[in-house]
Amino acid sequence: MADTKKQIILNAFNMNCVGHINHGLWTHPRDRSVDYNTLPYWTDLARTLERGLFDGLFLADIVGVYDIYQGNVDLTLRESIQLPVNDPLLLVPAMAAVTRHLGFGVTVNLSYEEPYLLARRFSTLDHLTQGRIGWNIVTGYLDSAARAMGRARQLPHDERYDLADEYLEVLYKLWEGSWEDAAVRRDKAGRLFADPARVHPVHHRGRYFQVDGYHLSEPSPQRTPLLFQAGASGRGQQFAARHAECTFVSSANRASTRALVDDARRQARAAGRDPAALKVLMGITVVVAPTAKEAQEKYAEYQRYASAEAGLAHFCAGAGVDFSQFDPDTPLQDFKSNGIESAVRRVTGGRADYTVRHLLETLSLGGRYATVVGDPQQVADQLQDWMDDTGIDGFNLTRTVTPESYEDFIDLVVPELQSRGIYKTRYAEGTLRQKLYGGAALLPDSHPAAAFRHGAAPVSANATAEVWPA
Repeated sequence: MADTKKQIILNAFNMNCVGHINHGLWTHPRDRSVDYNTLPYWTDLARTLERGLFDGLFLADIVGVYDIYQGNVDLTLRESIQLPVNDPLLLVPAMAAVTRHLGFGVTVNLSYEEPYLLARRFSTLDHLTQGRIGWNIVTGYLDSAARAMGRARQLPHDERYDLADEYLEVLYKLWEGSWEDAAVRRDKAGRLFADPARVHPVHHRGRYFQVDGYHLSEPSPQRTPLLFQAGASGRGQQFAARHAECTFVSSANRASTRALVDDARRQARAAGRDPAALKVLMGITVVVAPTAKEAQEKYAEYQRYASAEAGLAHFCAGAGVDFSQFDPDTPLQDFKSNGIESAVRRVTGGRADYTVRHLLETLSLGGRYATVVGDPQQVADQLQDWMDDTGIDGFNLTRTVTPESYEDFIDLVVPELQSRGIYKTRYAEGTLRQKLYGGAALLPDSHPAAAFRHGAAPVSANATAEVWPA
C-alpha cells in the first residue's frame, strides 16, 4: 500500500427521511431513523459528527416519489424508501446552533425553485452558519416530480443542464455582483446602513429566466455557497467541470472510479480551471467493530434487517426501468432508457453479463455503494487504498444503523486514520470553503462566478451565450 499524507475529506451522508441509501435498516432495534422528524435527532447527530471532526453533513433530497418498481409506490411506502421526506434546509440553523465547525451540504433541485428566492435562502443560511453552508446542485430525474409540479414531463436531460447553466448565471449575478464588498456601512451616527452607490440591480434576459432586481441579502461570508454536484452523464460532468468545487462518484470498482476521477479533472482543466480545485468524493458504507470477527458478525446482523428488494426499487427509479418484471438472470445491459446508462455503469463497471440477480446480491445491505467491513486497521487500510488507487479526495459515509454506524466510525476508525497522519486532529478556522481549500472565503478568480463581480471584465464565453452583468 502506497504511503500518503493526503488528508481525507469526510462527510456524513444522510437525508431528512427514514430510509436513505441502505434500505430496510430502519427496522433494526437500535436504529433511530424513525425519529427523523424531531430536532434532537438532528442536533445530537451534529454534535456527534463534530466530535468526530467530520468536514460536513451532506443532506440529500428528492422531489417526487419512486413509483417505477411494480408500477406503484406500495413498496416505497412500506419500506419508507425516501418517503416521507422533509425539507433539508430547515434543519441547518438548529444544527449550526449546536456546532462551531461542522459544514452542511444541502441538496436543492433547481428545476422547481426560482433563482431569485433561492439566492436569498442560501445567503441567509450562509449568514446563520457563519459561512458553513454548501449547495448540492441537482436538476432532478423523476417524472413523478414533474407531474406533481403541474408539468406533463421533465425537460429533456441535456436541456435541464442548459437551464441549470443559466440558473447559476443568475445566482452568480445576485450573490457576487449585486452588493459590493464595501456596500454595508452600519453607520448609526451617519444614518447609513448601506451605501446606495454600491448596491446594484441585476438585469438578466435569458432563455429561461428574466430577472430585474436587487439581491435581497447583504453579502454573506462566502457569498456563493460551496458548490457540490454529482452529475454522472456526459452533460452532467460538463456542468460539474464548469461550476462544482466538490463532485461525487459512486462505483464499487476501483478502475472505473479512477476513470471517473481522471475524466472529471480533465474536463475541469478543459474548462479553464485548476483540476486540483475540484475535490472528488466517493460514497461508501462502513461496518466496523473492534475485531474483524465482530465486524463480520455485525455485518451479518445488519443484513438480516436490510431489504435488497427496497434497494432494487430505489435503483429502478434511477435507471428508469422496472426490473421486477424480468427474470433475475436477465443482463442489465439489455435495457435502455434515459437514465439507464449511468445508473448501470455505476454498479456493473461495464460488465455485459451483470444480471438482476447480481444486482440483488450487491444490494444485500439495501444499498449499492462500496462496502467496507472490518476492524479499525482493516477499514483504514481500505479507505487509504481507495484514495491511493483512484485519486479521490475523500468519502461520503452512508448510514446503516443510525446513529450507531457514525459513532462506531468516530470511536474506532477516526483514531486509526489520525495515527496514520491522514485525518485532521483539529478543525481549521474559517468558512467551509476555507476549511477544505485554505485561502479566501470567496470563490477564486478562476471560477466562472468571478466574472459576475461588480467591475469584473467579461471573459470569453467559448461559443456559449452568456448574459453579463449590467
